[in-house]
Amino acid sequence: MEKSEIQEFKKRLNTLRKEMAVLGPMMRGSVVVIGTRNKQPYFSLNKDKKTKLIYLGRKREPTAREYSANYKRLLEIVDEMTLINMELLKNEPTE
Repeated sequence: MEKSEIQEFKKRLNTLRKEMAVLGPMMRGSVVVIGTRNKQPYFSLNKDKKTKLIYLGRKREPTAREYSANYKRLLEIVDEMTLINMELLKNEPTE
């Protein structure tokens, strides 16, 4: 791997770290809408093979969606960082 590639990878890692630092509140789970006639938003979380639901109402729904989106973005960042770090690690000496 060329030195310029390594520098680009490190630069991207730095950018991802900064983005991760400002993500804000997060929650693992999803906003689901339940009902056919009277649709109601809930926050759904699977924990220990059980689904937990909390009623959100219209006021809390945007906040819950934001927290869930922040968590999903965190996972995307971690995945990208993992791939970059694997590439960097492959180019380090083994001994």
